[in-house]
Amino acid sequence: MGLFSESVEVGCTETGQPRTVHWKGAHYSVSNDPVRWYERRQWWLEETRAAIGTGAGLVDHEIWRVQLQPVEADAPAADTITLDLVRHVSSGRWRLLRIHDAAPVQAVEPDEAA
Repeated sequence: MGLFSESVEVGCTETGQPRTVHWKGAHYSVSNDPVRWYERRQWWLEETRAAIGTGAGLVDHEIWRVQLQPVEADAPAADTITLDLVRHVSSGRWRLLRIHDAAPVQAVEPDEAA
Protein backbone atom coordinates (compact mmCIF):
# COMPACT_ATOMS: atom_id res chain seq x y z
CA MET A 1 0.00 0.00 0.00
CA GLY A 2 1.26 3.46 -0.85
CA LEU A 3 0.21 6.98 0.13
CA PHE A 4 -0.43 9.50 -2.61
CA SER A 5 -1.90 12.91 -3.26
CA GLU A 6 -2.79 12.84 -6.92
CA SER A 7 -5.81 14.35 -8.68
CA VAL A 8 -8.38 11.94 -10.13
CA GLU A 9 -11.65 12.51 -11.97
CA VAL A 10 -14.65 10.87 -10.31
CA GLY A 11 -18.18 10.56 -11.64
CA CYS A 12 -20.81 10.16 -8.92
CA THR A 13 -24.35 8.88 -8.57
CA GLU A 14 -27.19 11.22 -7.59
CA THR A 15 -26.50 10.38 -3.93
CA GLY A 16 -22.81 11.33 -4.21
CA GLN A 17 -21.28 7.84 -4.31
CA PRO A 18 -18.36 7.31 -6.71
CA ARG A 19 -19.47 5.51 -9.88
CA THR A 20 -16.59 6.00 -12.34
CA VAL A 21 -12.93 7.00 -12.00
CA HIS A 22 -10.55 8.36 -14.62
CA TRP A 23 -6.96 7.89 -13.46
CA LYS A 24 -3.65 7.83 -15.34
CA GLY A 25 -5.39 7.88 -18.72
CA ALA A 26 -7.61 4.87 -17.98
CA HIS A 27 -11.35 4.69 -17.24
CA TYR A 28 -12.68 2.49 -14.44
CA SER A 29 -16.12 1.64 -13.12
CA VAL A 30 -16.82 0.97 -9.45
CA SER A 31 -17.39 -2.79 -9.26
CA ASN A 32 -18.68 -3.10 -5.64
CA ASP A 33 -20.48 -0.81 -3.23
CA PRO A 34 -17.99 1.85 -2.08
CA VAL A 35 -17.35 2.36 1.63
CA ARG A 36 -17.21 5.86 3.17
CA TRP A 37 -15.68 7.04 6.42
CA TYR A 38 -14.08 10.18 7.85
CA GLU A 39 -10.54 10.74 9.14
CA ARG A 40 -9.25 13.66 11.16
CA ARG A 41 -6.86 15.96 9.36
CA GLN A 42 -4.27 18.28 10.85
CA TRP A 43 -5.96 21.41 9.56
CA TRP A 44 -3.89 23.70 11.78
CA LEU A 45 -0.81 22.78 9.71
CA GLU A 46 -2.53 23.88 6.49
CA GLU A 47 -4.71 26.81 7.63
CA THR A 48 -3.70 29.89 9.58
CA ARG A 49 -7.12 30.08 11.25
CA ALA A 50 -10.59 28.63 11.05
CA ALA A 51 -13.40 31.00 10.20
CA ILE A 52 -16.51 30.92 12.42
CA GLY A 53 -19.06 28.52 11.00
CA THR A 54 -16.48 26.55 9.06
CA GLY A 55 -16.81 22.86 9.74
CA ALA A 56 -17.43 20.46 6.88
CA GLY A 57 -14.11 19.55 5.33
CA LEU A 58 -12.03 21.50 7.84
CA VAL A 59 -11.70 18.91 10.58
CA ASP A 60 -12.39 15.67 8.72
CA HIS A 61 -11.52 14.19 5.34
CA GLU A 62 -14.32 12.31 3.57
CA ILE A 63 -12.69 9.11 2.33
CA TRP A 64 -14.15 6.52 -0.03
CA ARG A 65 -12.70 3.05 -0.57
CA VAL A 66 -13.59 1.88 -4.07
CA GLN A 67 -12.93 -1.31 -5.99
CA LEU A 68 -12.43 -0.53 -9.64
CA GLN A 69 -12.71 -2.58 -12.80
CA PRO A 70 -11.23 -1.29 -16.08
CA VAL A 71 -13.93 -0.21 -18.54
CA GLU A 72 -12.00 -1.58 -21.54
CA ALA A 73 -13.72 -4.68 -22.94
CA ASP A 74 -10.47 -6.67 -23.24
CA ALA A 75 -9.40 -6.11 -19.62
CA PRO A 76 -9.43 -9.30 -17.52
CA ALA A 77 -11.61 -9.43 -14.40
CA ALA A 78 -8.48 -10.03 -12.30
CA ASP A 79 -7.41 -6.42 -12.97
CA THR A 80 -9.61 -5.09 -10.15
CA ILE A 81 -7.84 -2.50 -7.98
CA THR A 82 -8.76 -0.97 -4.63
CA LEU A 83 -8.17 2.73 -3.99
CA ASP A 84 -8.93 5.18 -1.22
CA LEU A 85 -10.13 8.52 -2.57
CA VAL A 86 -10.57 11.81 -0.71
CA ARG A 87 -13.29 14.30 -1.65
CA HIS A 88 -12.57 17.90 -0.69
CA VAL A 89 -15.90 19.33 0.40
CA SER A 90 -15.19 22.98 -0.38
CA SER A 91 -13.82 22.47 -3.90
CA GLY A 92 -15.55 19.21 -4.88
CA ARG A 93 -12.18 17.90 -6.11
CA TRP A 94 -11.08 14.29 -5.66
CA ARG A 95 -7.58 13.05 -4.83
CA LEU A 96 -6.04 9.61 -4.68
CA LEU A 97 -4.91 8.85 -1.14
CA ARG A 98 -3.97 5.14 -1.05
CA ILE A 99 -3.50 2.25 -3.45
CA HIS A 100 -4.25 -1.13 -1.89
CA ASP A 101 -4.00 -3.38 -4.94
CA ALA A 102 -1.69 -2.43 -7.75
CA ALA A 103 -0.36 -5.19 -9.97
CA PRO A 104 -0.63 -8.87 -9.16
CA VAL A 105 2.56 -10.24 -7.71
CA GLN A 106 3.80 -13.53 -9.08
CA ALA A 107 5.05 -16.08 -6.57
CA VAL A 108 8.65 -17.14 -6.93
CA GLU A 109 9.49 -20.72 -6.01
CA PRO A 110 12.52 -21.02 -3.68
CA ASP A 111 15.57 -22.71 -5.12
CA GLU A 112 15.56 -26.29 -3.77
CA ALA A 113 19.34 -26.54 -4.10
CA ALA A 114 19.96 -23.70 -1.66
